[in-house]
Amino acid sequence: MTIRLHEPFPQAVDRVRAALKDQGFGVLTEIDVRATLLEKLGETMEDYLILGACNPPLAHRALEADRRIGLLLPCNVVVRTEDGDTLVEALDPQVMATVSEQPGLEPVAEDAAGRLTAALESLRR
Repeated sequence: MTIRLHEPFPQAVDRVRAALKDQGFGVLTEIDVRATLLEKLGETMEDYLILGACNPPLAHRALEADRRIGLLLPCNVVVRTEDGDTLVEALDPQVMATVSEQPGLEPVAEDAAGRLTAALESLRR
């Protein structure tokens, strides 16, 4: 799930956070890959941020269906720059239902996918 925004990275990150919040997601983790690689390896790269987004009711439902699903939580959303634009990418949560093979995860994954899609689509406006 990817969208391309024609706006600067800092503004895009703020909008992504707001869009996720509007869909009931909080950001539990944030990894600034660019800063980490610079600090640890002296390597430079484009802006690249990984946001670990979590919707607590959905996470609870998923964990009730399959405790192993924690290996795939939270939903990672990547915000990065490419060719002067900002890309926002998210893994389709329905992948977790496929990996788990637990039928109880399918409705949770569909709900999460719908919310992430709505968040991304709201950024197009």
